[in-house]
Amino acid sequence: MNGEVSRTGSAEKLRRLQSVTDAALSQLGLEDLLAELLERTRDLLRADTAVVLLLDQTGTELVATAASGLEEEVQQGVRLPVGKGFAGSVAARAEPIIIEKVDHTKVINPILLSRGVASVLGVPMLSGSQVIGVLHVGTLNPRRFTPDDVELLQLVADRASLATRARLSRLDRAAAVALQRSLLPARPRAVAGLDVAARYVPGTAVGVGGDWYDLFALPSGHIGVAIGDVAGNGLQAAVVMGRIRSALRAYALETDDPAEVLTRLDRKMQLFEPDVMATVLYAVLDPDHHGLSMSSAGHLSPIVTTPGEPGRLLTVPPDLPLGAYRNAARRITRTTLDPESCLFLYTDGLIERRTRPLDEGVELLRSALTSAPADTTCTTAMAAMLTDAAATDDVAVLAVRRAAPSAAA
Repeated sequence: MNGEVSRTGSAEKLRRLQSVTDAALSQLGLEDLLAELLERTRDLLRADTAVVLLLDQTGTELVATAASGLEEEVQQGVRLPVGKGFAGSVAARAEPIIIEKVDHTKVINPILLSRGVASVLGVPMLSGSQVIGVLHVGTLNPRRFTPDDVELLQLVADRASLATRARLSRLDRAAAVALQRSLLPARPRAVAGLDVAARYVPGTAVGVGGDWYDLFALPSGHIGVAIGDVAGNGLQAAVVMGRIRSALRAYALETDDPAEVLTRLDRKMQLFEPDVMATVLYAVLDPDHHGLSMSSAGHLSPIVTTPGEPGRLLTVPPDLPLGAYRNAARRITRTTLDPESCLFLYTDGLIERRTRPLDEGVELLRSALTSAPADTTCTTAMAAMLTDAAATDDVAVLAVRRAAPSAAA
């Protein structure tokens, strides 16, 4: 009879939990979802505390993300090393741990001790075989947690893991898009004597990455023009892209030599971004907009269109990408930009396809471009190269056209 009652009670708990996690929580944001889930978990397990700790980006620390009954953990930004203490051991072993008598020899979180938590049960939060966090509950009175308790808490953790991973992925992508769009101007800044246009399209398959462009006037009268691509995708690539873009602008204020700017930028990346690589092409237009100096850190060569002539690929020998090798030599290529000529820069997402060699993509782009206003040039390039399907990699393009003498006057 007691066994039947126990089974009936467990089934009721599972039914209640499923109704909460499947229906009531399905439309909540991550913060509200975890808060509501922890409240229900305390009720189901008759616990006094419930806490979710998620792994940080390094995978070495657990960060208190949501709590019920131990709100101090979140308010104080508790971080616990993986492999040490109670929660750290749950994460390291990827298995449930029960401590029936909490003391300083078994936990390293002083909040558990100061609040008088007597017994704790913790289970790993898993995404596939990967640990993404820890869910634990505690009681203020000594408690012997049962296998049913462990099973129930693990079910909660599994459902919380699915919801957390999905919502974090959406948040990561949304944050990356917002960050990148905040860093890339919707319209490049107007410069007298130049017609400028740009496009940016995030990849649909791999998410937002580190593609970027920039154009700015310098105190010397020179014009800085840059385009680049940080390896990787997602929020981290967008964050690194922002730092590189800002650093390039700072170094551009110190010298009009594009090779020297990239040398300094590379030195900065080697020290502060040691695991990052990026391709960048940085060009400097003389104050009269005629002379053009360029240096390429592994980036694709630009294309120039001139009235009455087919588009031509500029020969800009690529040096090593930023972050590839310390003290890499940087070269300068000098040329001219005639009136009504357009300098077109782009990232590899525009031309690279698995079905054809890279050189073939460059040739297709070159043959599609003719002399036209900057905005038309960008439109033509996107229409010619993104025909089969949506971009699977980020695409950034920048067109800089020198005005006709009468318009520039």
